[in-house]
Amino acid sequence: MPLAILYRDDRFAVVNKPAGLMVHDSKLARGETEFAADALRAQFGGPIHLVHRLDRATSGCLLVAFDRDAASALGKAVMSREMGKDYLAVCRGWPEPPHGLIDHPLDGGPGKPDKRPAVTAYRTLATGELPLPCAGFPTARFSLLLCSPQTGRFRQIRRHLKHLRHPLVGDTSHGDGQRNRMFRSELGVHRMLLHAWRLRFTHPFTGEGIVAHAPLDADFHRVLERFGWTQAVQRLAH
Repeated sequence: MPLAILYRDDRFAVVNKPAGLMVHDSKLARGETEFAADALRAQFGGPIHLVHRLDRATSGCLLVAFDRDAASALGKAVMSREMGKDYLAVCRGWPEPPHGLIDHPLDGGPGKPDKRPAVTAYRTLATGELPLPCAGFPTARFSLLLCSPQTGRFRQIRRHLKHLRHPLVGDTSHGDGQRNRMFRSELGVHRMLLHAWRLRFTHPFTGEGIVAHAPLDADFHRVLERFGWTQAVQRLAH
């Protein structure tokens, strides 16, 4: 199926990538045969240039350019931190303080051991509990966060939330297996709950302010409804 288009003109587009779809072929593909880049070339009927990346398990806003000049201009906006990226995330526990900056250097991933500065702003939008004992506590606590990475390191939000000791629900690499199993059995949610919800930037050729929002999928909506968090996201949108 074609990917939903959130914004498009003759130079670039923002699309809504579903969770579970790899953006492009790489060493991490592990036998995958379907990639967003290939699907978008077919969908748009021509070459595309990836301006940034999303993990396979992450859904939401993906920016692609149709020519090298647009890709270069948009890439410079990303590197200079002129492009705002806001993610919705569901994590274990209730972070204290409920908002702040995670300033923790990260390496570049497999084969790239050198650590570089990495900063993520986070804000708790809502909290909730499941009436199930977990890890010695009578209930299991969870939070809905808005995370805004100020840098672009490998799996930055996932690794920063682990460093904060509030890992993402559904993250099988950096998360909490017990809570992940709880969401699978109690809510039927098998995906990692990280969504690139909003992309904000200035059009490099017209100066127009561009804001793209990616709708949440059914699994994410199920979580919002179970915890009563739907209005928190609606308020954020306005």
